[in-house]
Amino acid sequence: MTINNKKFDVVLAESGLTMAELAERAGLSRQRINIILNSKKATPQAVGKVARGLGVTEIID
Repeated sequence: MTINNKKFDVVLAESGLTMAELAERAGLSRQRINIILNSKKATPQAVGKVARGLGVTEIID
């Protein structure tokens, strides 16, 4: 799975969260979130954690 970075940026901005706050909500480190965002392929579980941290269901391509 690949996270759509444009969708991610919009949703993050709309949420008002910082990357640190998102990481805490998602149960991941900021470094792990950056790896997921920059990765060509991420596991569905990792993408799901990021989406749940943002309170959305759709951030993938």
